[in-house]
Amino acid sequence: MTPPQLSVVVPVHNEQANVAGLLAEIAAALRGKLDWEAVFVDDLSSDGTLAVLERLKADYPELRVLAHRSQCGQSTAVHNGVRAARAAWVATLDGDGQNDPADIPRLLAERDRVAPSVRLLAGWRVNRQDTGSRRWASRWANAIRARLLHDDTPDTGCGIKLFERQAFLELPYFDHMHRYLPALMQRAGWSTLSVPVNHRQRGSGVSKYTNFGRAVVGVRDLLGVSWLIARSRRTLVVER
Repeated sequence: MTPPQLSVVVPVHNEQANVAGLLAEIAAALRGKLDWEAVFVDDLSSDGTLAVLERLKADYPELRVLAHRSQCGQSTAVHNGVRAARAAWVATLDGDGQNDPADIPRLLAERDRVAPSVRLLAGWRVNRQDTGSRRWASRWANAIRARLLHDDTPDTGCGIKLFERQAFLELPYFDHMHRYLPALMQRAGWSTLSVPVNHRQRGSGVSKYTNFGRAVVGVRDLLGVSWLIARSRRTLVVER
């Protein structure tokens, strides 16, 4: 079987009211433009998310559904989705519907325009539709991260990204790694690019994160990623 040109990986947890509409938008954005698949990874939802996804397979032959047997979090869901993906390039979206699938073709067009060394295109929410407290917390977190990691990325928390599958799988894996993909890609020797994208209000359900929870985990992760970067050594290898 010929692999698709793009895999869209979507981690979900308790998003039963959002997954059908999100999948319909993905199909509207991509059908007729390229061969694609959607890999939804259910992180042990306690509502009807998994049942809705299984029913949607009858209408969407592009849909694949993975189910965690224990709840592991967003980074593990993304990592497992990318491992299962069949395309050489992967786009990711958050499962809450705040990312706009219509931005995926824009990311693909930017990928085709820039140098081959760019292996990650990260969405940049220039007009965030979150609460004031979340926007404030995000600005502080991005400022601290940029000062420590020097990753030249204004918004690493945006769920919509496009990257080469193999480059992603070669990165060190850890919980919450999805928030540090630009820095990790640059550590591996690749270039990254931030692309302005649309951002929408959550249509249904509740956020899985709190500002305090992000801060507690973020301090530890920042120190860890900073250490990884400091200990990195790269050189050009020539076969003789």
